[in-house]
Amino acid sequence: MATEIRKTNSILNLKLIRKKLGRSLLLWLVFLPLAAIVIIPLLYIVSRAFTHESNQFNFPIEWIPQPITTANFTHIFADVTLPVMKWFANSLIIATVGTIIVVFLSTLSGYAFARLEFPGKKQLFSLLLFSLMIPAAITLIPAFLLLRDLKLLNTYHAIWWPAAASVVGIFLMRQHFYAIPRDLEDAARVDGASSFRIYWQICLPLVRGAMVALAIFTFLGMWNDLFWPLIVLSEREAFTLPVGLVIIQQGSYIQRGLAFAAAFIASAPVLIFYAIFQRKIIAGITTTGMAGQ
Repeated sequence: MATEIRKTNSILNLKLIRKKLGRSLLLWLVFLPLAAIVIIPLLYIVSRAFTHESNQFNFPIEWIPQPITTANFTHIFADVTLPVMKWFANSLIIATVGTIIVVFLSTLSGYAFARLEFPGKKQLFSLLLFSLMIPAAITLIPAFLLLRDLKLLNTYHAIWWPAAASVVGIFLMRQHFYAIPRDLEDAARVDGASSFRIYWQICLPLVRGAMVALAIFTFLGMWNDLFWPLIVLSEREAFTLPVGLVIIQQGSYIQRGLAFAAAFIASAPVLIFYAIFQRKIIAGITTTGMAGQ
């Protein structure tokens, strides 16, 4: 009897091992090509950035440049017509300040929709969600004309304020505020705390993870944004780094090495940023929508 039980357990264990191996193999077959699609272009940028201009069109591709050179970076920093560091500073200021604005307004609005009662609350929130279905191209011209009339073109404000009302950010924060037990707020209210003090000192610390996730997504989005800055910025000194990349690539093929060097400069901070905060990014994705009503 004991021998039969051992045989049965062994068979079951073998079946479980085969299932796990089959699932692992399937995941590798699916995700390995996807990973290659993402990683290979990045490796190509790094390789071309450190390849001399005269070797840019060599075939087959030299993934490890021979010789490795920093001439492209030296050229791009020395060229006074390409203020790369100014563009880098513009991108950093726009992304940092814009992130602070979006996070602050999103937490305020999210808390209001989650906890406060006011006329038209549900209708207004539904309208906000409906706005996500409106193509950005429809509001492009009105937003541009409004910024022109306000004389905000070629300024940081032209990028900050159109992005300040983040519907995704408001929805994310509302969901997390809903998950906070009302007993905590009721206890604070009994002790005489105002609504803003409850929001600032009690609720905000409890949704810190969601705030960090929203800040990361917003920062990366503003750092990588090309379309809107390309429209509202026309002065060379006001360009962001992605817009500057377009300017570099508008030259002849001789600019190829410079373009890859600039692309490396633009992408390196983002990759480092992601490597540091990847857990927060994943947590922000997986927890969105799990709480709330």
